[in-house]
Amino acid sequence: MELKLTRPICFFDLETTGTNVAKDRIVEISILKIFPNGNKESKTWLVNPEMPIPDDVVAVHGISNEQVANEPTFSELAKEVHAMIKDSDLGGFNSDRFDIPLLAEEMLRANIDFDMKNTVAVDVQTIFHKMEKRTLGAAYKFYCDKDLTDAHSAAADTKATYEVLLSQLDRYPELENNVKKLAEFSTHRRFADFAGFLGYDEDDEEIFAFGKHKGKKVLDVLDNEPGYFGWILNADFPLYTKKVLTQIKLSRLNNKLN
Repeated sequence: MELKLTRPICFFDLETTGTNVAKDRIVEISILKIFPNGNKESKTWLVNPEMPIPDDVVAVHGISNEQVANEPTFSELAKEVHAMIKDSDLGGFNSDRFDIPLLAEEMLRANIDFDMKNTVAVDVQTIFHKMEKRTLGAAYKFYCDKDLTDAHSAAADTKATYEVLLSQLDRYPELENNVKKLAEFSTHRRFADFAGFLGYDEDDEEIFAFGKHKGKKVLDVLDNEPGYFGWILNADFPLYTKKVLTQIKLSRLNNKLN
């Protein structure tokens, strides 16, 4: 089965220095771009993270500090990466909760105004977990009857993720071969930011999804406790969360002026 597309979709995978979206950095990124006419384009970059890769992380993905020492930084690669994905939807394995949030952080650090307003994302892991409750290696074996011999290689994981999605479409006729519908199915909860600090209520208004104001409308908190906005901006929150919060605040100010 081929994926039905109305616009390109970029399957991508990151290898990183760790799992902290706000602090860790990309050491490898691989993108497989699928076009509506079936053409494919792929690209993999090693990235100098400008910080040490811990030994326990090197043991997982096999990318050492020496390997990336002379590679370009993400800031140097950001425009090329953005040019490849900017007209596309996104696909990945655990991408909604990790790869997309971390990619957004790296883009914003590189002064690329990255957002998902006109983009949907298909998380193949979520489809897999809803259907079978397994890992990527097990998914590849289960759906494609292949062993993922190069697990934690970004290129191998990216290709496997794409092949698993195609096999999922073959196996589950109830899954609609439509990227927007797949994105909806593979989403756990809808958040205003990527990291899950800002959500939506039943009226589709932004709310805080953490801390002492959890469940409260963002605009109400900003009106009643203005200092909370400054605290978030100065605290260790993801850049994209700060960006969304600033947009909400500016929207309120513009409405007041108008």
